[in-house]
Amino acid sequence: MTRNLHDKPFDAETLIKLELFEMYTKEWLPAMIMSRPGKAICIFDFFAGPGYDKKRIPGSPIRILAQIKGQYQNIINKRVGVYVWFNEFSKKKYDILDSCTKSYIMNSFELKQLEELKLLKLKVTNEDFADLFPKVKDIIVKFPTLAILDQNGIKFTSEEYFISLCTSKNTDFLYYLSSSYFVRFGEEKSFQMNLRIDMERALAQPYKYIHESIIQQLKERIPTTSNVRLYPFTIKKDSNIYGIIFGASHIRAVDKFLRTAWKLNEINGCANFDIDNDVEHSLPNLFGDEMRVPTKIERFKKCLREYILNNTVKTNEDVFLFTMEKGHIPTHATEEIKLMKKEGLIEYDARSPMVNYDEIYNNKRIIEFILK
Repeated sequence: MTRNLHDKPFDAETLIKLELFEMYTKEWLPAMIMSRPGKAICIFDFFAGPGYDKKRIPGSPIRILAQIKGQYQNIINKRVGVYVWFNEFSKKKYDILDSCTKSYIMNSFELKQLEELKLLKLKVTNEDFADLFPKVKDIIVKFPTLAILDQNGIKFTSEEYFISLCTSKNTDFLYYLSSSYFVRFGEEKSFQMNLRIDMERALAQPYKYIHESIIQQLKERIPTTSNVRLYPFTIKKDSNIYGIIFGASHIRAVDKFLRTAWKLNEINGCANFDIDNDVEHSLPNLFGDEMRVPTKIERFKKCLREYILNNTVKTNEDVFLFTMEKGHIPTHATEEIKLMKKEGLIEYDARSPMVNYDEIYNNKRIIEFILK
């Protein structure tokens, strides 16, 4: 049920996954560093691999270190301790990982300096995830943490780990899930003992939506005391479907993830392919626009317009939260609100709709959209 991702060069789909991991790390680090002067933050990569593929393309550990290097001056200025923990179960891969990460730090003036100042601490371990996770759970709960779980197969697709992450208020996580395994093994007793999924329900929609369908069921398992929100990024390779589950409780983290996902795919922001056939839907229809199927962005804008016109959402904060809930980025909302003002449907006392995190939560700028 497992496959060795490192016995050959990374394929295009693996590179997309790694790019998403790295892009989100790049967003996460400065936000944490600048908001926590004199304190500590943690990054865990629980299934780290050997560090590079056969062609020396960096894996997640090297990409994480590269992003920390890029934050050298901010870390120095804010005196933030960055604790990084890489784990790899395979002894052979662990030995390579341990060597290459230490070498990477030694050959980087910035990272070496951070280590000497005790602002960077790296730990590389060779443990079974099932044994390691209970040992570090208290650390994850205590400190702001970015957790990357790039599991291979189904052994570690456990509800126990998922619920633990969802109940941590300070943790953002990127959980890689082999959704195709659910189709192949989902009804087996050993599988259901780890993570119970209603496969009949999961397969009620076309197979390409299996990842989103599984996440919908996982959302229903989140404890009511948790504010964690889950978002998918589906990855298709040949006929198989994989994907990343992003989870976080802070709306700022959600905003950053969605910006990252929409950079990877500006058509839908949730997959490495045209999952909703939006390219086809955007083409002119021989029977007129009223018969054309709207794209994902068009459907969102129409829904937002209706919610504004019926006073369901009234302020830029309302719109921002609505946009996050729907898995879109503030740009999409801003475009529609500006159009509504141009059409004379609404008015607001500002030069722009200010639908963004900084204006709303940092600058405390709340504006109302008034119907005309």
